[in-house]
Amino acid sequence: MPVNWSDDIHNYLKRRGSFVKTDADGSRSIKEGILIGAHMSITGGLEQALIRGHALRCRAIQMFTKSSGRWRERYLKRDEIALFRATRESLNINPVISHAGYLINLAAPDDQIYEKSCSAMIEELTRCEQLGIDYLVVHPGHHRGLGEAFGIGKVAEALNRIMDVTRGSSVSVALETMAGQGTTLGGTFEELAAIMEAVAENDRVALCLDLCHIFAAGYDIRSRAVYDGVFARIDNTIGLQKLKVIHVSDSKRECGSRVDRHEDIGKGMIGIEPFRWVMEDERLKYVPKILETPTDLENITILENLAR
Repeated sequence: MPVNWSDDIHNYLKRRGSFVKTDADGSRSIKEGILIGAHMSITGGLEQALIRGHALRCRAIQMFTKSSGRWRERYLKRDEIALFRATRESLNINPVISHAGYLINLAAPDDQIYEKSCSAMIEELTRCEQLGIDYLVVHPGHHRGLGEAFGIGKVAEALNRIMDVTRGSSVSVALETMAGQGTTLGGTFEELAAIMEAVAENDRVALCLDLCHIFAAGYDIRSRAVYDGVFARIDNTIGLQKLKVIHVSDSKRECGSRVDRHEDIGKGMIGIEPFRWVMEDERLKYVPKILETPTDLENITILENLAR
């Protein structure tokens, strides 16, 4: 007899107690309507990322679908897929975002690394499709000193190949803004726009905005004028409709440092106000805000309170 995973998950939640909060008048708490989430560990099984996120009041989560620091692939079993999907449905976590492995370099000049990166991305997208994951976030890559034009061309070529192999997939690839360190692409919106414009299946390419990264890259969003200018610049180069994921982490390093070091909300160089602006921005209401610091209820509670 097949296992009814959905019933199992409902019984599990009943035993441990629900984290859903209801106001005194019976209405849903404002906390239940905010797309706040965090990157969750998959230790113990992919579905554990959902359960851990639910325990922290996450409405969305980000996760890996395999080890992030190894080339070795992970091929999912039918029961594993069914359990993940049933858990997600029971916990009502939406959207679910995956982050691609860190070894992938779609701008690699080295042919072997480039081919391995393209193959790895195809496998990442395949797992996401099997699990019903909505977005796959990926770092654009490193051109290794051959220049931005070379790197942009390589990434666009890779994405066209990947999109062609996975044609018909419902999963979008979200290119992440980067801190601009070394030969890393994605330190400016113009670089990401150039990549997107060269991808034929453009509707499957999205933007992941990392607040720590853009601050490190030189966008001083501590000023309201610069904050407004950043979103105007995104709209003019990429289009705000392409913004599908926001990583919300403070920065350990100063603006323009080009060093990627995440910090807890309000404890870094960015400070609290820019996060308030993000949480209050009506344009971003339906864009999931994902924490990438070692997650605890303090950071999530700060974001919830800022949204009020």
